[in-house]
Amino acid sequence: MVREVRKSNPWRWASLQLLVLSFCVITMGMYIASIPRYYNALVTTCIVQGCGNSVPAMWIPDPGLTLENYALLFVLIDCVFTFVFYATSAVLLWKGFREPMGLLAAAAMVAFGTSFPSLAMVATEGSVFAQNGFMLVSMLGWISMSLFFFLFPDGCFVPRWTRWVFLLIVAVDVLQLVYRGQMWDALDVPEYITLVWYVGSTMILIYSQVYRFRKVSQPVQRQQTKWVVYGVSIGFVGFVGMSILFDPGLNNGSALTYVILNAVLNLSLTAIPITLMMAILRKRLWNIDPLVNRTLVYAALSVCVVLLYTFAVLYLGQLFRTKDHFIVSLLATAVVAVAFAPLKEWLQRQINRLMKGRHDDPYAVLLELGNQLIQPLAPEAMLDAVVRTVREALRLPYTGISIGVSGEEKMVASAGESVNELHAFPVIHRGEELGTLYIASRSPGEAFSPEDYKFLDVLLRQAGPIVENVNMTLGMKLLAKDLQESREKLVLAREEERRQIRKNLHDDLAPRLAALALNAATAQRYVEKEPSTAIEMLTDLRQVIRSTVHEIRTMVHDLRPPTLDELGLIGAIQERIHELSKPAQLLAQEQGTEPLRIGLQAPTPLPPLPAAVEVAAYRIVIESVVNVIKHARATSCTVRLDVHASHQMTVEITDNGISCSIRSAAAAAGKGGIGQQSIRERAAELGGQCTIESLEQGGTRVFAVLPL
Repeated sequence: MVREVRKSNPWRWASLQLLVLSFCVITMGMYIASIPRYYNALVTTCIVQGCGNSVPAMWIPDPGLTLENYALLFVLIDCVFTFVFYATSAVLLWKGFREPMGLLAAAAMVAFGTSFPSLAMVATEGSVFAQNGFMLVSMLGWISMSLFFFLFPDGCFVPRWTRWVFLLIVAVDVLQLVYRGQMWDALDVPEYITLVWYVGSTMILIYSQVYRFRKVSQPVQRQQTKWVVYGVSIGFVGFVGMSILFDPGLNNGSALTYVILNAVLNLSLTAIPITLMMAILRKRLWNIDPLVNRTLVYAALSVCVVLLYTFAVLYLGQLFRTKDHFIVSLLATAVVAVAFAPLKEWLQRQINRLMKGRHDDPYAVLLELGNQLIQPLAPEAMLDAVVRTVREALRLPYTGISIGVSGEEKMVASAGESVNELHAFPVIHRGEELGTLYIASRSPGEAFSPEDYKFLDVLLRQAGPIVENVNMTLGMKLLAKDLQESREKLVLAREEERRQIRKNLHDDLAPRLAALALNAATAQRYVEKEPSTAIEMLTDLRQVIRSTVHEIRTMVHDLRPPTLDELGLIGAIQERIHELSKPAQLLAQEQGTEPLRIGLQAPTPLPPLPAAVEVAAYRIVIESVVNVIKHARATSCTVRLDVHASHQMTVEITDNGISCSIRSAAAAAGKGGIGQQSIRERAAELGGQCTIESLEQGGTRVFAVLPL
């Protein structure tokens, strides 16, 4: 939104640049001109008597610095604070003068750095024009600073309702200008509401950046947001902490105390312009996570050291009941010195776990995982324990493990929700990839650290045997399931075969035999009466008997070709090929085309084969050869049989005719041919497989693998 102004109207953009530059120069000039008056006001009035809410009254410690020295310290602290803001603003104007966010940040830094210290208001006391000018700068400072945090880094209000919060902030700041900075007192607003306003508005600014970080920003923008939130957080904590300590009831009211408090307050707030400048100007930002880590460690360590020292002094003072504070302080210092190193190490470990998990101590994690795995758990529950451990140890939103089941990847264990991009890590054991570990980034676009990769490498080595165990268990379950299905298929096939035999016997053979018996009885009656009629009937009876015997032989042949038992598999195939080749050769001679040559290649002798394998191989070969003769228009066909050491028999039939796709189309149009599905089913019945494919040089290849 902000960038559109520059693109749509260059003259308006140039005017805005000139306005911001003029504002910065005039404000800096006014501030520098006010420094001598601020020093004089501190010396003559403010330090001893106080200057309203800007400078409280304070007493000068007797042995120490003079009044002028303390006044000079206050001036130096405020000037250093302001000049840090000015310096960052100058850098932003120099490097980011053409960037809308850089221009807004420069104006905000100048306005805020000028108006926040007490220098401006104290130095302009009595000058209505100058004081109104600095109050206007103060208003613009708070407004521009709030606008910057609502828009950074892409120039849009995110979430959208924050624009109404910004308008409310503008209204409050305008009222502050109207009431000359005394709005809360003039409107008789309770102090707790004032506190809620300032704390709440600041928290909304931080929330806006955090929401943008989690929901909207790209990886580079997230790094920018981290820097901004880091600086604002340090400034906010320092401001709240020092504001509490500025209460006269919580300090001794000396000038030295106020110098220290003012210095710490200004130092914490200077983190805002520095981090903001880093966020705007650097395209490839340094990773701020180590800086945040160290800040949290040393902040927590400082608090712990102060508390430990205070407790040691109080306890040792009560224990020894002595007025010699030197001894008590010495002993307390010794206690702090002894506890410092282990305390720092413990805090570092806790903050590491808070930010990145337990990647710094993988062996402790493995020990805990081992304690879970020694419990009586199912293999799938073991993998659940692994993914939960990885997710909790690295503080990840999602972790899952997948393995290959029947040639397909299956997710067997997972924890959490996959909200960010997934990263895959192979689980390798004994040189074989057994599965894949999937983990989601902690935030969109966030990369893993070397410590994370080291932790995952150690854990994946230990997860390999578990995944192997799960693979074996699932494999056995699948085998048991396949065995059960095979048994069911065998029973069904047997019952279907029995039903078919029963149907053939009952519907065809039985009526024929009954008719033969009736014809024989009738012929018997005519033997004495009409011998010629009886002879004629017996002749017909003989033909029916021959036809019935032929049908019985056909039925037996369908169950199992007799030639397999008489000639063996190779002989039976050769015999059948010879029978099929004769009519094909005669037809080729009549048409004057090249006859089909069918060759058979097989090891002799074949090892003993199961009866079911012999029948399946015979049927696949014969049905394929019949298809070649009827539909392929080929001149060459080769049949290859082979038995491998892996207890498998391969059957291959190739020809140089038309492709199998054309044959399938012809079969679909009703032009005959044995269905390809029938050939595949014969192999599948034995647990094998069959592929039918077209060759690049033309023709078709049928390839079947039959387990022995």
